[in-house]
Amino acid sequence: MSHLKNALLLKALFVIIAYCGWSVGIQASVKIDNYLPLLPSGSNLSLLIEDLTDNKLITEFQSEQLTLPASTQKIITALAAMLELGTDFRYSTTFATDSTITNGILNGDLVATFRGDPTFGRKQLADMINQLKSQGINKISGNLIIDTSVFASHDKASGWSWNNLAHCYNTPPSAAIIDRNCFHVLIKSANKQLGIAKVTIPSSTPVSVTSEIVTYTQQKEMKYCELDVTTYDNLRYRLTGCMLYYKNPIMLSFAIQDGNEYVGRIIRNALNNMGIIFNGKVILRTTLVTKKTAILATNKSVPLSELLTIMLKQSDNLIADSLFRTLGNHYYKKPGTWRNGRDAVLHILQDKAGIKLDNTVIADGSGLSKDNLISSKMLLQILRYIASNDDVLKMTAMMPIAGLDGTLRNRKSFTGTELEGKIIAKTGSLKGVYNLAGFIISAKGHKIAFVQLLSSYSSKNQQALNQFESALYQDIYAKN
Repeated sequence: MSHLKNALLLKALFVIIAYCGWSVGIQASVKIDNYLPLLPSGSNLSLLIEDLTDNKLITEFQSEQLTLPASTQKIITALAAMLELGTDFRYSTTFATDSTITNGILNGDLVATFRGDPTFGRKQLADMINQLKSQGINKISGNLIIDTSVFASHDKASGWSWNNLAHCYNTPPSAAIIDRNCFHVLIKSANKQLGIAKVTIPSSTPVSVTSEIVTYTQQKEMKYCELDVTTYDNLRYRLTGCMLYYKNPIMLSFAIQDGNEYVGRIIRNALNNMGIIFNGKVILRTTLVTKKTAILATNKSVPLSELLTIMLKQSDNLIADSLFRTLGNHYYKKPGTWRNGRDAVLHILQDKAGIKLDNTVIADGSGLSKDNLISSKMLLQILRYIASNDDVLKMTAMMPIAGLDGTLRNRKSFTGTELEGKIIAKTGSLKGVYNLAGFIISAKGHKIAFVQLLSSYSSKNQQALNQFESALYQDIYAKN
């Protein structure tokens, strides 16, 4: 018994020694405690930084704490899209019919099928109409059917802030999109105090905008009176509140809430303006019809690699959320929704990359939703995979570069420092959120992956955030 007892004690000792040795081996080389005092009081931070070249931990703080990813979420969307759709994937938009063409007349309906291309615009539409004309079509006797069956359910994700929905950066990703489903208006101040400002919209924009905006000549007189917009059915917008007098008109932009109706009106007008007579109805089709049709015109988007470069460099929400719903459609062979988009992303990453995003909440592809939750530990898994497979994925080149391009061109933490050109990362910003996730090429040439999820601070403390980032990352760059 004594021999057995001694053997068990010796085995336990070896386990303790081995554990202690492993702990020392991964001990952080940069003490985050030296930088935390630079943050605004009450800030919430989840941080994880690793040297991928030496496979060692550099520093860590609350890396398992869940917080808002904001636009760093787009890294997840991008990787899932690359793995599922492939770098050469392109969105297609088509005109088709099941009818014949005789004497320049299309004897039936024109079916316009939209599949969520976030880059489709009036120029592409004009090219497609010219394709119709090249086939001798100068009149459509039937109806115009707008087919958006590729997506289903709501175009707005859960957790989106209601007061941001009219902004173009928060445009709902309908299947039918033209010019990003964003339009512009000019607002001209009234010439007198308390007069109503005048709103002008381009004749080619099929929306209705009314103004009840009161003009003031002095800032102090309009305290607590804000410019606001209310949206209604049938593409109607109402502007209320106050504005200060300006000599020249100012331009504002608003998001389309009903992409199907908007696109239908634009196509109707474009057909007639370009010499194809159309007097039929515009019918919205939201369910898939398997009726055999002949393709009359097609537009292809740029390949996925270019879409992702725009999405990551410029933090493009519309591309991200269109891709998110497209992934649901592509993976499950059913109309894309927010729900199957989420499930598709999780399954794609687990099945094709071995990445299991446990305890992570995904509500959209852009990171706009306040329902999204992730930890720096989970997000770093994505970065590790990207780094180890970048010869094939080439995703690092799609991210913003500090001081050079994208959303990192003018980040004050890095401009004018040795970090310019050395940090390649995706930013993530919402109100009270200042995130960053990507890579540092250190002074020794090491590739360092990092995730900074920083929230719960006042916008008045921006300078403190800049000081924190500048000090931390310059130290990491120099010492590793």
